[in-house]
Amino acid sequence: MTAPTFPIFSIPAALIVAAGKGERAGGEVPKQYALLGGVPVIARAVDAFAGMPVHVVIGEGQRAMLDAALGQREVASVTTGGAERRDSVRAGLATIDDADVVLIHDAARPLLPRAVIDRLLAALDGADGAVPVLPVADTLTREGEIVDRAALMRVQTPQAFRLDAIRAAHDAWAGSMATDDAQVARARGMTVAEVAGDPLLDKITLPADFARAEALLAARLISRSAMGFDVHRFEAGEELWLGGILVPHDRGLSGHSDADVVLHALTDALLGAIGEGDIGSHFSPSDPQWRGARSSVFLAHARDLIRARGARIDYVDVTIICEAPRLAPYREAMRQEIANVLVLHLHSVSVKATTTERLGFAGRGEGIAAQAIATVRVPEAL
Repeated sequence: MTAPTFPIFSIPAALIVAAGKGERAGGEVPKQYALLGGVPVIARAVDAFAGMPVHVVIGEGQRAMLDAALGQREVASVTTGGAERRDSVRAGLATIDDADVVLIHDAARPLLPRAVIDRLLAALDGADGAVPVLPVADTLTREGEIVDRAALMRVQTPQAFRLDAIRAAHDAWAGSMATDDAQVARARGMTVAEVAGDPLLDKITLPADFARAEALLAARLISRSAMGFDVHRFEAGEELWLGGILVPHDRGLSGHSDADVVLHALTDALLGAIGEGDIGSHFSPSDPQWRGARSSVFLAHARDLIRARGARIDYVDVTIICEAPRLAPYREAMRQEIANVLVLHLHSVSVKATTTERLGFAGRGEGIAAQAIATVRVPEAL
């Protein structure tokens, strides 16, 4: 992942304001902790500022939700906000001591293009602050009268400022509730430049906004396909697990785990689609904790890695290669088990079986092989 470039004069930090309750968005948790394309909204906002320290302001009692949402992501500080947005911003600004420029951003705008960050920081070369804006496209009226929209702009975040100046502006604010930080800055006499914003930055407020953001995300994904292959030999006294299903047979497959060649091949295909190596690099065959483990654990791990990258599994296809046993009676059960683990519709899973016409190790009945292919849509930067 390539980090954004910064003007040479500045040491930037990000301040993400995530202290709201997000009640209008609905859902069981505040919107900043809800999933967007399989990734929490707040996590997407943090990821957007890769390459700089990120400070987060949260609501009272939200620390556990934040930790769960961020996973292994690290932030420079976490502060509890106040009753109003400006109170939260002030609390966050007080924690920053590692920068001379700050980008103040609403967590509810998680789809932040890095080009917007670059434009904001570049604009600080000639101004005290900078904000991203978009022109108003709709016709506007006030009490039935058409309002000239030529001079109107929609203001977005992040908003960039010299840290000392915006901190002083907030301390000196004597007005009523401020709707954004640029308003506070201008009241202090600071110059605020306007740069081109981006429709991706539209705020998530209502349930319909999640659907819009999901559609925008989907439009930015690119398709990748990867293959997986696995083989295990037959061994007397072992159970035969294929596609997560216990198949009756006089022999099973030998392996450190349950030796499910179908799920092993499929796991490798999924890991390959996101460049995450193979199954052995995640679950070492020398690690005793995986002895006899169900291979659905491995498949679920690959699924979770894909989700954490903001990627989506579109389709998986497996071919099982063996002379015996006859697998047709178990094919649909395998499809359903794989669909359950990957949280896919059944029509997105294909399982087939074939023989080698009695050629090779499979033809001689020495073992079973499986090959798989997975199609996954991933973010362009992945």
